[in-house]
Amino acid sequence: MDGVTKDGARELLEEGIAVMAELQSKLYAQDHWAILLIFQAMDAAGKDGVIKQVMSGINPQGCEVHSFKAPSSEEIDHDYMWRAMRRAPPRGTIGIFNRSYYEEVLVVRVHPEILKNQKLPAQLVTKDIFDQRYTDIRRYERFLSRNGTVIRKFFLNVSKKEQRKRFLERIDDAEKHWKFSAADVRERQHWDAYMAAYEKMIQETSSPEAPWHVIPADNKWYTRLAVASVIIDTLSGLDLHYPTVDAKRIAELHDARAQLMAEKD
Repeated sequence: MDGVTKDGARELLEEGIAVMAELQSKLYAQDHWAILLIFQAMDAAGKDGVIKQVMSGINPQGCEVHSFKAPSSEEIDHDYMWRAMRRAPPRGTIGIFNRSYYEEVLVVRVHPEILKNQKLPAQLVTKDIFDQRYTDIRRYERFLSRNGTVIRKFFLNVSKKEQRKRFLERIDDAEKHWKFSAADVRERQHWDAYMAAYEKMIQETSSPEAPWHVIPADNKWYTRLAVASVIIDTLSGLDLHYPTVDAKRIAELHDARAQLMAEKD
């Protein structure tokens, strides 16, 4: 996308949204594949905006967005993958995870004291727990892919400088106050630990069937266009088409048409 201006990117994104809408319609009608899009990022990287803009042309009937926040008491009483497994997209649809089970090898890795609240048997909390979780995640995503769920994962990589700028905008703009949390600034103090956790996560869990796409996130227009391009390429590679009908079905359609045409106004 070298040489693309902001206005040019906006036009390309509008064209891409139209293409995506047609492909999603075929995905829904064919009802064979499911798409799972996973978004991870530091605070203020623009996940919400990307999802809102890139998926703006998608039929809501065939798309579900799930935002995973701190686990509820019910979720803590299950394994850490349970709440995400329940939200896996059915065939013919696009599922979007705004954060996901990857928080368990990100925020929990940076703050291992969280493990104390997860009700795990003490003998299971060992130095190998995060390596075990990487293995669990790889196997789960392989299982999904073998059953028709196509997974694409996005790390929106905002710089520390740009994050600071966006935090200040939220503080200085009254209409953005609701977006700001003091906890975001506290987490910023762990920036280096998070970057190490992200790097390790990507190394350990990127695979041919569930690749990570690291998307620069300092320029919102670039981020949105890059994400849209990946989604379009993914859908285009699935040989999606509207189902064909057999002779019996065509005859039924002709009969129905004849009946409708015979009706008096």
